[in-house]
Amino acid sequence: MSVWIIWLSVAAILLIIEVLTQMFWTLCLAIGCVGALAGNLLGVGTAWEMIIMAGVSFVAYAFLAPVFQRWHQRQLEKNGRKDRTGMDALLGRRAVVTSEIKPGETGRARIDGDSWQVVAPGVHETVRKGSEVIVEGYNSIILTVSTRI
Repeated sequence: MSVWIIWLSVAAILLIIEVLTQMFWTLCLAIGCVGALAGNLLGVGTAWEMIIMAGVSFVAYAFLAPVFQRWHQRQLEKNGRKDRTGMDALLGRRAVVTSEIKPGETGRARIDGDSWQVVAPGVHETVRKGSEVIVEGYNSIILTVSTRI
């Protein structure tokens, strides 16, 4: 089997992985494989093909990373979403109380099907089951909520 077919096959596999995982670096490696394929067709040796693959992959990453970051930022701004993950993604979200929250004690609330332990400092009356609360903060895995809606 010719070496150019191997480079083409590896590039195709990397593109499939890119489509399935959207990991970005696989796209850069696929571009590097196409560069190595071109080197093979021009008759350079295997060592040079590897160098071309690494170099073209690096250049593709250096060029495409800022392009994709700007595109991602524009998408976030267009959609009006902030780029928050993990616990920060819960801030400002509404939750439904599933176990009443008594003053100074913890209760439970549900967000998107997940049950969270919650506290409501500053609330002087029991927050009843079924009430809506807003997530204001968190301490470890305990959410701090308020009744202001």
